[in-house]
Amino acid sequence: MKTITLEEHFVTTEFLKATGGLGSGFPAELARVREQLLDLGEGRLRAMDEGGVDLQVLSLAAIGMDKLHRDDENAVLKSVHDEAAAAVRAHPDRFAAFVTAGLHNVPEAIREVERGINQLGFKGVFVDGTTNGKFLDHEDFFPFLEAVQSLNAPLYIHPAPPPAAVRDAYFSGLPGSAGYLLSIAGWGWHSETALHVLRLIVSGALDRLPRLPIIIGHMGEGLPFALARSNAVLSFGLHLKRSVAETFAQQVSITTSGYFTRPPFECARAVVGLERMMYSVDYPFSPNTNGQKFLDSLELNDTDRAALAHGNAERILKL
Repeated sequence: MKTITLEEHFVTTEFLKATGGLGSGFPAELARVREQLLDLGEGRLRAMDEGGVDLQVLSLAAIGMDKLHRDDENAVLKSVHDEAAAAVRAHPDRFAAFVTAGLHNVPEAIREVERGINQLGFKGVFVDGTTNGKFLDHEDFFPFLEAVQSLNAPLYIHPAPPPAAVRDAYFSGLPGSAGYLLSIAGWGWHSETALHVLRLIVSGALDRLPRLPIIIGHMGEGLPFALARSNAVLSFGLHLKRSVAETFAQQVSITTSGYFTRPPFECARAVVGLERMMYSVDYPFSPNTNGQKFLDSLELNDTDRAALAHGNAERILKL
């Protein structure tokens, strides 16, 4: 069966150089992942074939964006997008791409996002975490959100390392690398991205932008499990046009990226509905073969399996 994955990461040499990611002293495992991130050719295609992936939607692994000066950020991203577009042109049946928004300079970010969608043919817009500690519901970013809605493109909100104040308050004082790991995939990434979505809803931003599709990964970043309680508490007295759960149901889709066990999948299917779920891997941080084993293990009829594996992504991303 055809499979499409859409939280599949890459970097470029220029991006690593600009963000200081080419330094020495990398652990062997991290160095291997870095090489996989840099590969937009035969090595990546082999890994896709091994894991049964027909099409990857590429997204920048944008850790380090905060190190870029606001005047340089979108120039670096322009180079990144040009390299991704070249990979898509070389393998149009295997690759598509998202355009990454660098929001330190919102007018320039809008121009680059419009170029990515209208000229390069990218399939959506990718944002990593907060910018200068500000969530996307901040009024500074509303013109950007309006632009994405006008492009009729989905906005993928992806985790990023926490701001320094959050890191120090919540993830410091632990032995070894425990605090760092807790701040990223061990917990912090997921809770912050869930908070990002809830803030967009309760601030009224999504009421103002009812045609803006949102995508989040990692089986919904914990929101399916918590949605009923969040809806009960947050929908009271906020003067929203829709309840939290209604807005979530109408505007948010999720992917399976990096989450390959049955309980969170079953919770997400019950709360979100399979029609708003898309198969993804989180390559190369998760191997394609792990995702394939998980997908094969699911007890789904042929129609539902096809929708999860490729149909929903084709519809939502207009592939």
